[in-house]
Amino acid sequence: MKINRKKLIDRHSPVIDKVESLSPFTIGNGTFAFTADFTGLQTYPSLYKIPLGTQSEWGWNSTGGKNVYQLDDVSFQDLDAGHRSVSYPLYPEHREKEYHWLRQNPHRLQLGQLSFVFLSEDQKEIEPSQIKEISQKLNLWNGGLFSRFSVDGSLVEVETFCDSQTDQLAVKVRSDLLEKNRIQIKLAFPSQMVASNVWEESIKLTWGDSESHQTIAKLEENDPNHLLINRIIDEDQYQIRWRSQSGTYKELNEHEWRLYPQKDRELSFTISFAPERANASHFEQVEESSSVFWKEYWQSGAAIDFSESTDPRAFELERRVILSQYLVVINNGGNAPPQETGLIYNSWFGKFHLEMYWWHVAHFALWGRPHFLEKSLSWYLTILDSAKQLASSQGYEGARWPKMVDHTGKQSPSPIAPVLIWQQPHPIALSELLYLANPTKETLDCWRELVFESASFMASYAVWNERKQTFELGTLIPAQECHLPEDSKNPPYELEYWKFGLEIAIKWKERLGEEIPALWIKIVQKIQKPVFENGLYLAHENCPTTFEEFNHDHPSMVGALGILPGTLIEAPIMLNTLKKIKKDWQWQTAWGWDFPMCAMTAARLKEPELALDFLLMDEQKNTYLINGHNYQTDQLMAYLPGNGGLLIAIAMMASGWQGEEEEAIGFPKNGKWKLKTEGFYPIL
Repeated sequence: MKINRKKLIDRHSPVIDKVESLSPFTIGNGTFAFTADFTGLQTYPSLYKIPLGTQSEWGWNSTGGKNVYQLDDVSFQDLDAGHRSVSYPLYPEHREKEYHWLRQNPHRLQLGQLSFVFLSEDQKEIEPSQIKEISQKLNLWNGGLFSRFSVDGSLVEVETFCDSQTDQLAVKVRSDLLEKNRIQIKLAFPSQMVASNVWEESIKLTWGDSESHQTIAKLEENDPNHLLINRIIDEDQYQIRWRSQSGTYKELNEHEWRLYPQKDRELSFTISFAPERANASHFEQVEESSSVFWKEYWQSGAAIDFSESTDPRAFELERRVILSQYLVVINNGGNAPPQETGLIYNSWFGKFHLEMYWWHVAHFALWGRPHFLEKSLSWYLTILDSAKQLASSQGYEGARWPKMVDHTGKQSPSPIAPVLIWQQPHPIALSELLYLANPTKETLDCWRELVFESASFMASYAVWNERKQTFELGTLIPAQECHLPEDSKNPPYELEYWKFGLEIAIKWKERLGEEIPALWIKIVQKIQKPVFENGLYLAHENCPTTFEEFNHDHPSMVGALGILPGTLIEAPIMLNTLKKIKKDWQWQTAWGWDFPMCAMTAARLKEPELALDFLLMDEQKNTYLINGHNYQTDQLMAYLPGNGGLLIAIAMMASGWQGEEEEAIGFPKNGKWKLKTEGFYPIL
């Protein structure tokens, strides 16, 4: 029997009846997102621990200008790469100003704050405490946010939508207060994000600074219902078009405008944001665009229904899965890799972390929605030349993908990022997922350069150990980031990923009828096997105290068999390792994707009960809030790699992996888990 998808989605549309300070709802389209409070706008940001953002994938700013400093302006440190010395921008040393400016810039912009102003009968602003009877629903089926509340005893109803194709909001308000001139709409602009190396400070907005930015507004000629606003911050600018069905616009100060509605019980307006020319539609057009997009989204691709399961955890798991599918589209479904907090608010200054890219997007292919993956993977082609230059500057072949980058692909200095390598095979693995979804010559031709240039770097990076007669990986920080690059050698996940990535690249050469580089074949045949001691895999071969001193951060050694097929791995030893991790790991130091990663390893080891224990482990970093976000800490309140990881694990547990394809393979056969599944693709 087919899954009733509307019924499935509707039962998880989240509803609140009070201020949820960690869980505001967001609407968006993958390139633009708007996070609202309980009023449907951003009226009371001080009530929320998480910033209420209006962000886009194109909105960036560099303080003081775009080229104040270049990477060459910071200090570089030399590391022994086995056969030569390689320089990395790891530490500030005597160039702290340059180092931190490059980390902070460019940063993603808060495009504007859209709010209600509620007034009492004597025209004084209403305090939040005077607002009662809160009821708000995020309708997942049509993408609309529906808010109800009473202000001083009068009902206010608000509908908020985001257009599916343009960066545009549409708002409709109904209330008797409109007729009494007791509601105004405010659009205000901060100067920029606070420049600070302290996380808690860097996510705040700067208000009251009127000189560092410009807001130039004018009414359209012959159309007083259109307000056109040009924003200029340093060398960056963008445009806003505000279109109302009625009312009067007034400038309150240089960076704040208000809409004063006419005395009608209903008001609708749209606001469009764009890097150059903004065009605003009517409310009904935006509402229709949103409704059509979300209905098509939910009716396409894969689905999983847990409603017939009797395990008490089933409903919560289903809720997490549905909300995660919503969040990954509005945050990860754009034309570039997302930041780890998506388009909600800035983390790490809004920059992309390319080692997280696989966690953000691999699920799109597994859930039968590969077009979302294609959109952002194409961004890699735009930075291919700079990635090749980075590799060449270090004496390597091919393209080296950086870790922490801005939208142009420029890497940031960091004590960790420049020496991470596990992001390197991601484009190969993701291209293979796209090929399996569409096994054509066109797919091969589209992504061949990404695959081969990525593999060329991997081959030139591996170091031959003449004594051992193996290829090794060293001078790196593994995915478990608490190790020093000088000490780290041959971490299990990276070794397996190197072999796996080169094997795929070899397949692509065969499919295209091209000559296979002999070095690629030799590395696949001779790469070092991961080291284990006392029946447990170590973080890397120079870390005998893995489970005494380094049992924190990511337990990434298990990714070698779970995320990956584990052809270098001995399954009994990995099972011992996984059980040891479950028992002794410091889970408060883990991250949201560690739980699905361990669940995937358990599934490959045919331990479905253990897989579910990891997937639903009761730990803070595995919390999924009312709005579906994977909460980590009060500084990192949204963490999309956790949502993406959950969807990857569910796809794997629902349909298996290549060579072991079986429905519900990762769920216990105890009669408590009865699943309906549709449309999944097996993982590699």
